[in-house]
Amino acid sequence: MIFDRNEKKEVIALLGAGSMGTAIVRRIAAGRKILLGDISEKNLEKVSHDFQYSGYDVETMIVNALEKNSVEAFAEKAASFGDVMYFIDTAGASPHQTNPAHILELDMVGTGYAVDAFGKVMAKGGAGLIVSSQTGYMYPIPYEEEQKILNTPTEELMELPFIKETAMQNSGLAYMIAKRINQLQAMKAAATTWKERRARINTISPGVIVTPLAYDEFAAAGDAYQKMIDASAAERTGTSDEIAEAGAFLLGEHAEFITGTDLLIDGGVIASIRTGEYKLHAE
Repeated sequence: MIFDRNEKKEVIALLGAGSMGTAIVRRIAAGRKILLGDISEKNLEKVSHDFQYSGYDVETMIVNALEKNSVEAFAEKAASFGDVMYFIDTAGASPHQTNPAHILELDMVGTGYAVDAFGKVMAKGGAGLIVSSQTGYMYPIPYEEEQKILNTPTEELMELPFIKETAMQNSGLAYMIAKRINQLQAMKAAATTWKERRARINTISPGVIVTPLAYDEFAAAGDAYQKMIDASAAERTGTSDEIAEAGAFLLGEHAEFITGTDLLIDGGVIASIRTGEYKLHAE
């Protein structure tokens, strides 16, 4: 049975088929072509099955976000289906899952590969969204170092002294720095490669959001997360659906004047930290 006879469809590419990314896609996918990219074939099968049985037109591709060639092939495949109007990147690892080097290579360099690759294929009027984190606000990178990062090609980021000497100290710090750099990567792209294609790109920085991935963090540092939740103005965790609402807005027509910026969605955690109401590290 043919559910949709439209042959020319706008394309949505999602790298990292987790709960937040798929929730965003569902908000914008009606009548469009979806391309899912993920390292896990099992996850791709499950997520694509859910989309297909909900009436969506979906394709999949195994993508290793650590490998530039793999990410570029993903972007090229997306473009082969039609005008790439939307790109969403949620690929990444959490601090308690792996070591600092892997976090930086995946969350920093891998994201850079994706921003670069889709900066070559986005259609005019298209929009991109990188899922960063509230932790990008927790470690202020010195201005001089940010300028070096902004002026360093993605392939050379791991060689920067700041990355080698500071970011590699532990996984938590690596994650904070990688997520701040995601914001810088989107900012740079918005002013250069994506601007040239008349496409927009932004980041969103979720706070404590309950996802399957988050449970690894809760198991490892539950007390710390509980204190963070209790100190927030919302006094609760967030949901993938709430992130999806914000993501759909930034990708949509009502956000056409918004590019190169970050939207913090954390229930007030960073506000509590910045005003001294909550101490991030015990003294």
